[in-house]
Amino acid sequence: MRHNTWAAVSGALAVGLGVIGGELTAAALSPSVSPVSAVGSSVIDVLPSAVKDWAVEWFGTADKTVFLLTIAVLILVLALAAGVLERRRSPAGRAVILGFGVLGAIAVASRPQATLVSYAAPVVAALVAILVLRALIRSLGAWTLRSESDAGEFAPARRRFLQGAVGAAVIAAATGAAATVVRSGQSTVTQQRSAITLPTPEDTTPPAEGSFVPDGAELDAEGISDLVTSNEDFYRIDTALVVPVVDAAKWSLKVTGLVDREVEITYAELLELPLIERHITLACVSNTVGGDLTGTARWLGWPVRELLARAGVQDGADMVLSRSVDGFTAGTPVEALTDDRDALLAIGMNGEPLPVEHGFPVRLVVPGLYGYVSATKWVSELEVTRFADASAYWSTRGWSTRGPVKTSSRIDVPRRNREVPAGDVVIAGVAWAQHTGIERVEVRADGGPWQQATLAEAISADTWVQYSATLQLEAGSHTVQSRAKDRDGVLQSAADVAPAPDGSEGLHTVSFTVT
Repeated sequence: MRHNTWAAVSGALAVGLGVIGGELTAAALSPSVSPVSAVGSSVIDVLPSAVKDWAVEWFGTADKTVFLLTIAVLILVLALAAGVLERRRSPAGRAVILGFGVLGAIAVASRPQATLVSYAAPVVAALVAILVLRALIRSLGAWTLRSESDAGEFAPARRRFLQGAVGAAVIAAATGAAATVVRSGQSTVTQQRSAITLPTPEDTTPPAEGSFVPDGAELDAEGISDLVTSNEDFYRIDTALVVPVVDAAKWSLKVTGLVDREVEITYAELLELPLIERHITLACVSNTVGGDLTGTARWLGWPVRELLARAGVQDGADMVLSRSVDGFTAGTPVEALTDDRDALLAIGMNGEPLPVEHGFPVRLVVPGLYGYVSATKWVSELEVTRFADASAYWSTRGWSTRGPVKTSSRIDVPRRNREVPAGDVVIAGVAWAQHTGIERVEVRADGGPWQQATLAEAISADTWVQYSATLQLEAGSHTVQSRAKDRDGVLQSAADVAPAPDGSEGLHTVSFTVT
């Protein structure tokens, strides 16, 4: 039993060293594709939508971390089993590792960003794991159980095994640290992004006032959401387990499909165009009522309609299928990219180049539509087509095809299950109806009559707006709700509707105690 335990440890060390070696190789040669991320992405591609929805609902923006930890646990179980198998029936353990190495290579091949050098990582991972496992199990096999000298020294074979195991652990730790340093630096791309000076926009939001934020747009209510969400706090929901690393100097965007002429634009050309800056609120379709998967940022970019005008959209086309470098696709109605709304090829976010995790060098930002049908990060192609002829990533998984954002509101203060002093209780939060705008927000306590809240000045119809109201509440437990009405007269739905397939509905309800 003791030797089986050490065999399992040997398997864990061998596979761990192999995986880390493969990740270091990928970080150096193919940062956007590694064996672990490729396998994970392949699994995500075949998971039922219900499982993905459950993961986002339970773990929110931590869903990728949880998924990667799950993969790590599965790899550990495999490694322990491989070690025991190798000791009992050599080369069964090495065969298991080789098989998973082949699967890793197949997964890498399935990734759109994969190049010839991407295959080096799974080869290195499998080769290192096999060689280390063979060496450790051979050393373990030579371990004798005979008592040694009275001085209690380790038997030579035992000493050699332990030295090999400790050495493998040390090398794994050092290699892992090196991989972390290489990945965190993102090498050339991080340096490239830091060196970019964004051009001055030709006009800013709102254009009629010529200022970023109008007077009265921010309310003095402690705990309310920031009017503009910082890059660090902006939600991130996408299908990329490893953030794609895209060299802006090599990036280009092609317009193909039902167009009079195919056109292509580079990052350098984009920087020379007359850019505009707009505050726009984005929302994820997975956002539950009262959830935090929505945010507002100041985006710098070039109107998509200008690029599509260059290409000449043909009659009959009703959808633009945008593709990311990682293979993700989104289907956006043509009219949302060609009408007067500020749909952008965005290169800047809150005054700096797009963060890598938010789509550097270029992403799409489209007011009024949920991100899954419009906000493609790391965008590389716009294919003009028809909804009848093409399907996007999420529409093939049961979600609706057009994804207009629903009128909604959220209570930020008071927080759920908090205690607040009796008397004047401030109820405050944000409401949104992108590209339509909010006309009114109302709140109520304990199912009573609705009372109109004070509405801040909106930056534009494409952003959320802050609101606040003061209610007189006595000591005890209370429940408050909010609802919004947009400028088209559409009242926020009170029906309890889950996010799938086209966005959640319902009234945000917060319970708290007044003391």
